[in-house]
Amino acid sequence: MSETTAPLGAAHATTARGRSVRVALRAVQVLLALFFAVASALPKLIAHSSAVEPFEQMGWGSAGMYTIGALELAGAVALLLPLLQSVAALALSGLMAGAFVVQLTAFDGENAATPLILLVPLALVARARRGHTAELLRRVLRTA
Repeated sequence: MSETTAPLGAAHATTARGRSVRVALRAVQVLLALFFAVASALPKLIAHSSAVEPFEQMGWGSAGMYTIGALELAGAVALLLPLLQSVAALALSGLMAGAFVVQLTAFDGENAATPLILLVPLALVARARRGHTAELLRRVLRTA
């Protein structure tokens, strides 16, 4: 009897652990989406002075500010859509890499750690959800 219950117990523990990991990963995605939508995109899209000044300093003006804000908002929404979540994490990672370079070059490294810190959970989401990218590619190629 113990021989048959041991594998079931182990399978249950594995299933419970896998579920916990999926829930934790989903929580990370929601937190990232909230950050990018509320803390990052919103100030740019409403032209808050905290966003306007840096873009003016760089010479990018309002067009650059609105473009970056729109990309961040689109990425935030896509992080919550199962088929797009890995691609969104990759795209936002690229945006954060660019933000890091801009922080280093235009602002002497002020706040340069923020995009680097965000790269870690974004890379985690991109890696963990990479199967969704393959499914998206299959669907795109099927319709083409």
